[in-house]
Amino acid sequence: MARLGRRDFIQGAVAGAAAAVLPRVARADSKELADVRAQIEKSHDTNVRRLQEWIKQPSIAAENKGMSEGCELMMQLLREAKFDRVTKVPTDGQPGVFATLDAGAARTFGIYFMYDVKQVDPTEWSSPPWDAKLVDRPGLGTVMVGRATVNQKGPEWAFLAALHAIRAAGRKLPVNLALVAEGEEEIGSPHFPQIVHRPEVQAAFKGAVGAMIPSALQGLDGQVTIPLGAKGIIECELEASGELWGRGPIKDIHSSNKARVDSPAWRLVHALATLVSPDGNDPAIEGFADRARPLSVAEKRMIAEAAKRLSEESAKKQLGVKRWIRDAGWEEALEMLVSRPTVNIEGLVGGYTGPGGKTVLPHKAIAKLDLRLVPDMTAAESLAALKAHLAKRGFGDIAVRMTGGYDPNSTSAESEFIQAQVRVCKRAGIDPVLWPRIAGSWPGYVFTGDPLRLPAGQFGLGHGSGAHAPDEYFVIVSSNPKIQGFDGAVLFFVEYLYELAGARHE
Repeated sequence: MARLGRRDFIQGAVAGAAAAVLPRVARADSKELADVRAQIEKSHDTNVRRLQEWIKQPSIAAENKGMSEGCELMMQLLREAKFDRVTKVPTDGQPGVFATLDAGAARTFGIYFMYDVKQVDPTEWSSPPWDAKLVDRPGLGTVMVGRATVNQKGPEWAFLAALHAIRAAGRKLPVNLALVAEGEEEIGSPHFPQIVHRPEVQAAFKGAVGAMIPSALQGLDGQVTIPLGAKGIIECELEASGELWGRGPIKDIHSSNKARVDSPAWRLVHALATLVSPDGNDPAIEGFADRARPLSVAEKRMIAEAAKRLSEESAKKQLGVKRWIRDAGWEEALEMLVSRPTVNIEGLVGGYTGPGGKTVLPHKAIAKLDLRLVPDMTAAESLAALKAHLAKRGFGDIAVRMTGGYDPNSTSAESEFIQAQVRVCKRAGIDPVLWPRIAGSWPGYVFTGDPLRLPAGQFGLGHGSGAHAPDEYFVIVSSNPKIQGFDGAVLFFVEYLYELAGARHE
């Protein structure tokens, strides 16, 4: 969620307005919460150690590495958190996990976890990605560096630590929980519906107050952005080859033959060029964005308010860019981030890519793409538009393989699921920024769509960055008084669960 990628805006653009430090206990007169907080502080070292153990278990779906072990560890962590039903759910791909915790409460809350992580190149990391080392970071404090520290194991473990703390304080969980975890989020969740659409899972989630993916949504200034949805995505591969084309070689040959033999690599390049405008910024796939919903008046107001409160300078610094496309201004850039479908090249592979040269004419070339979708677009229709576009322009021989993807999702700002988040933030002295949707993606559509139609989204305090990148980190002990460390993130989930228990159920 991936991941924001699925987190780009939160990690890149949230900076600018000051926020108050989370009080020792948000409701100072609450003995119950004071007892829970004491348990959080008491368990700090244990919680850090358990998170390190989780990080040290790679579970990379794209490489089918450590997946069985990752699923078993996921189930073990849920059992230790006293979920009373923990079941492995087989799919046509990697297995999922379904778990419930019956607290005898009046309301049920849905939770989404992912246990898979992105690939790594250890040579790009300053600290080994699976070591989960604690490192002092100027301006931040003590951070844990490792793959999945912020995306998503750190926030997920903070949520589980909240359950441990409530129980250790001798208290009863204020809501029932229904949880689903998948092992393929980082490859586009191709089999996640097979988990959620099972009758027993549907029954457990039916009528829940909402479904949350635990996240760390706090910027360096302490500000919190609450997203009301996410773009959808298609991840796919386009392959040009001599075999499929009927021209060019069926194996790599000496490059001198280019004088008389067609090149599948150049064919792929020309096909890719038809997918976007000449500057590469506007999708040009016929029919692709026909159903893209324009921003509403309310969404434009949210963006205008966010442009005043969020720092453009910090966003550019975080992303390592100097200007937005077409030299757009800050508010326009934010509008584009929220409202525009995109066609992106993730990678190009063909022929020889090692040191030095190797004079070959490759027999095939592959482009890995992701297409982001906004509300009213669907993954199925968008994929069909891509295939039709290529065929119409004479590239019907280009193979299109969708490896994962799903529809966008949206949740009303007026839902109790969101309003409870706002109230908890404001009690902590934080005026959160409501945001129409993240520019990245997560498979929340399975909750917001038929038949469940639940509010769904990301939530949580704490700070981290580097999702999908080298030196990913999550703040454990904060030296910045405006952001929370691990214990503060745990306490905030406790606060939110109690707030949901008292929320009006819809």
